[in-house]
Amino acid sequence: MTTVRLPLFPLNTVLFPGLVLPLNVFEERYRAMMRELLKTPEDTPRRFAVVAIRDGYEVAPSAPGMPDPTAQPDRGPAAGFGPEPRGAFHSVACVADAATIRERADGTFEVLATGTTRVRLLSVDASGPFLTAELEELAEEPGDEAGALAEGVLRSFRQYQKRLAGARERSLSSGAELPDDPSVVSYLVAAAMVHDTPTKQRLLQAPDTASRLRDELKLLRAETAIIRSLPSLPAFELTRTPTSLN
Repeated sequence: MTTVRLPLFPLNTVLFPGLVLPLNVFEERYRAMMRELLKTPEDTPRRFAVVAIRDGYEVAPSAPGMPDPTAQPDRGPAAGFGPEPRGAFHSVACVADAATIRERADGTFEVLATGTTRVRLLSVDASGPFLTAELEELAEEPGDEAGALAEGVLRSFRQYQKRLAGARERSLSSGAELPDDPSVVSYLVAAAMVHDTPTKQRLLQAPDTASRLRDELKLLRAETAIIRSLPSLPAFELTRTPTSLN
């Protein structure tokens, strides 16, 4: 078992390997994380782990609020995640490599990172200025019939895109622009589909590529059928990744 200890960045979203994640970092705990990552030589990956929040707040309360307006907000690296932060997070995360970390004049950071590999959370340490985690690297196994499943998923994904595009007549990705590697297909489609965090998390932690593709095929067919019945459903931008508040 290969383990690694990395800074931990909890978000209300799921990061997949190969996908780009822009971040606007303004909380002190994450600013401290970025300052630490900047100490890493430029020719060395500046890595941290992105984990989806199961029960907690992406941005810690910064002022007194309900129900007690006199109560002081939480401080520290685990603020918003309760006394046992490990339980506030999903069990599988994704390592991110920060290609760009730019500090602004006000001390906040603009970060552009890319997901690389899946990891399982073994423990979370809140003793420092930011959360760190002991992580077990997860291999990506192909599973049975991954290639054929990927072809089916791509066909269904194109139909899904067309239904979402609707009357706006958006330009769609051509077959030449879509990948043919089954694992890459599985992660791209998982990130592009409009689903809630628990569903995306389920896709991230699938036991192998084929299992993820089978799940996606069911989801795509079901969603396309629903959209076909609801032609007024608003279209979504499938290729834009929203900037996290943190």
